[in-house]
Amino acid sequence: MSHFSSPLVRGSILAGAVLGLAIMTGCTAQVPLHTMVEEAQVKEFKAPSEGKAGLYIYRKDEYMGRALYKDIYVDGVCLGETAPGVFFYKEVEGDQDHVISTESEFSPNDLKVFTKSGQNYFFEQIIKWGVFVGGARLEQADEIKGKAMVTISRQAIPGTCSNQ
Repeated sequence: MSHFSSPLVRGSILAGAVLGLAIMTGCTAQVPLHTMVEEAQVKEFKAPSEGKAGLYIYRKDEYMGRALYKDIYVDGVCLGETAPGVFFYKEVEGDQDHVISTESEFSPNDLKVFTKSGQNYFFEQIIKWGVFVGGARLEQADEIKGKAMVTISRQAIPGTCSNQ
């Protein structure tokens, strides 16, 4: 007779598997969202205000890391926490360098970019496997991919980061 035949052992194995799967995948994270009307205006991808550049920072709606909220900072100032399928839009001074940062497992990951006035830029926050918890990194996306991803995402309201 196998020691896995006991109902208690089988139940413990099943509970452990379900808990492990829940930790790895999580449930959909929730962040406050703009109204559909406000979001539609930003999704027109108009040129930013005079002397400014527009930053669209999005996160795909992927299965891995669904329960993870990851902070985003622009020039050291909290933009908010991301969740799957959301984006932020922020105007910054044009014709200068900016640093976009995301919280990761052990330390922030920074991406330094030079923005030109009147241009929009697109950045993807990518969740990656970690040792203890998932990490994150940022990549600049081309305009076609960026617009496509923002179009199918919801606009998050800027807010508080987890370490504030």
